[in-house]
Amino acid sequence: MSETTPAVSPALVNGDVSFWYRESGIPARRPALPGDLDVDVALVGGGYTSLWTAYYLKKAQPDLRIAVLEKEFAGFGASGRNGGWLSAEPPGQMRRYAKAHGPASAVALQREMFSSVDEVIRVAGEEGIDADIQKDGLLHVATNAAQQRRLRERLPSLRAEGWSENDLVELDRDQLVERVRVAGARGAHWSPHCARIQPAKLVRGLADVVERMGVAVYEGTEVTEIRPHKAVTVHGTVRATYVIRALEGFTASLRGHRRVWLPMNSSMIVTEPLPTHVREEIGWRGAELLGDEAHSYCYVQRTADGRIAIGGRGIPYMFGSHVDQRGETRAATQVQLQAVLRQLFPSTEGLAIDHTWSGVLGVPRDWCATVHLDEKTGLGWAGGYVGHGVTTTNLAGRTLRDLVLRQETDLTRLPWVDRTVRGWEPEPLRWLGVRSLYVAYRAADRHENTGLGRTSVIARLADVISGR
Repeated sequence: MSETTPAVSPALVNGDVSFWYRESGIPARRPALPGDLDVDVALVGGGYTSLWTAYYLKKAQPDLRIAVLEKEFAGFGASGRNGGWLSAEPPGQMRRYAKAHGPASAVALQREMFSSVDEVIRVAGEEGIDADIQKDGLLHVATNAAQQRRLRERLPSLRAEGWSENDLVELDRDQLVERVRVAGARGAHWSPHCARIQPAKLVRGLADVVERMGVAVYEGTEVTEIRPHKAVTVHGTVRATYVIRALEGFTASLRGHRRVWLPMNSSMIVTEPLPTHVREEIGWRGAELLGDEAHSYCYVQRTADGRIAIGGRGIPYMFGSHVDQRGETRAATQVQLQAVLRQLFPSTEGLAIDHTWSGVLGVPRDWCATVHLDEKTGLGWAGGYVGHGVTTTNLAGRTLRDLVLRQETDLTRLPWVDRTVRGWEPEPLRWLGVRSLYVAYRAADRHENTGLGRTSVIARLADVISGR
């Protein structure tokens, strides 16, 4: 097959938010904010962070007046577009958390990430949210010598950061084949701390739950500015004791926030349901999530209805921190993702692509997520999850609960709380830097695929320049 002509279904959908809404359809919007409003807590953004925060606040103090303010509909952003990894991987560079607050604090954060996976599963079960959850763990697969060497060299630091021999298991090629057959695989790391989810089902279910608890969810309500104790919207001003920003990749759309978090674009494709011969060739009987060790990186899941969904960076950044609202994916990115799919699973050659979409994740300049609440101004935020937000949003929600209720807990002492991060460079430096970075990473991947036995010097230089 030509790498310039991907196999697509005659009914291919490009964008339309994401494949995850295909079965249920785009939800009808809840009513917009009717006018000026006074509440205790205003949550800006209708994704996982806001909804988890509202959930735990209402559980802790049912009489709180809480409003969620969303421009489109709850789950429109990354919460309804991600790869469905309910993973314990940390939302940032653990060495930086450790440097600022000590190694023990970084280990504490990692242990909370482990428990947060199970907390999401617990709440979903308790609240009757069917999100196709299956906890079979996460595989990081090495497909060349350089990737295999990186896996081995990273292991001591991971052990120091809290990943015990039970939390992270080394697999050789034969042990990996027992789970899934990946072409050219040399070995893998497997962690039990990850579950496959259907993202839109989780976020829609959570929105319904908090609404039943008495949280006001206003959709079609764009917040244009955040001020101390105020969220200014197109329909009125919401006055609140606390105003919490939870916009992740859409943060740059707020006045004065253009350089706070970079909106990193990530794209996905999903195949038609796998034919029997492809399923048998791949042998992927469980619901393990799968990622490779390439610098340009991919993330993969086997969906509950028997497809493969695979994602990657594609065109990672748009000039001026702009985002594509509807999630359409360029043809070149579709070709790239399908090529990676064929490389990992050659038996998918000729398999049609049914849906492709894109979304944005929030990236701080130091690649480390933060949680913050200022008692004086009432302004707070959580985010910058660098692609690991499905689980981290739950931890953020519980942490913001404790901060709002002024409770000093183990969560409020974690190293990501009140972390200060400088902003991104102005344009055109921002655009030039990010685009050059991913050109370098793809070049490094090509170099390593030729048989180089160590990490390419191109990738090492890109890591230094990017701050990763």
